[in-house]
Amino acid sequence: MYEVIFDEKAIDFLNKLMKSQRERIFNKIISAKENPFCFFERLKGRPDYKLRIGDYRAIADIDNYSKRIEITTIGHRRNVYKNL
Repeated sequence: MYEVIFDEKAIDFLNKLMKSQRERIFNKIISAKENPFCFFERLKGRPDYKLRIGDYRAIADIDNYSKRIEITTIGHRRNVYKNL
């Protein structure tokens, strides 16, 4: 099982959302702990991964050696890739 770590920027974005959206995104990320490569998809030309949650995306770095998923960014699909 992988350990999930949230960046401060991702936590700030989650706190601005409505409770139902926040819980949906958080639960989807936590459910990916067992096997992240079934849920996360590698971004083209980049070393990080994305997780689709409706209209939102979670961008993460996945380290197989230390079994860690670091959520670096969460945002709406139209804006999240502009900040990478």
